[in-house]
Amino acid sequence: VQLQASGGGLVQAGGSLRLSCAASERTFNSYALGWFRQAPGKEREFVSAVTWRQDITRYSDSVKGRFTISRDNAKKTVALQMNSLKPEDTAVYYCAAGSLTVAGTLHPRYWGQGTQVTVSS
Repeated sequence: VQLQASGGGLVQAGGSLRLSCAASERTFNSYALGWFRQAPGKEREFVSAVTWRQDITRYSDSVKGRFTISRDNAKKTVALQMNSLKPEDTAVYYCAAGSLTVAGTLHPRYWGQGTQVTVSS
């Protein structure tokens, strides 16, 4: 599975951005999809995930209520709508395909390239 992320950019605090990730593999529908992020000097962390049926979504506590994940299986895309952005949301965001864990995160099998999100104060 090849994943291509897009939609990053620079936004002021309180603003919104929408990230999108396109998959190139027909087995796209077999995987849960999600997003991770990595800020400078920090470890990569889980942000959000959605099952292929879209019946289960998961969010980290830091983005819950502000971010919304969705997927379009027909178009083989997954999106992350990010609202009420904060400077601490600044990071490189990575999309991933894998399986949902019992803990409610995503165990990634495939990674996309990152897209930079910068939130200015």
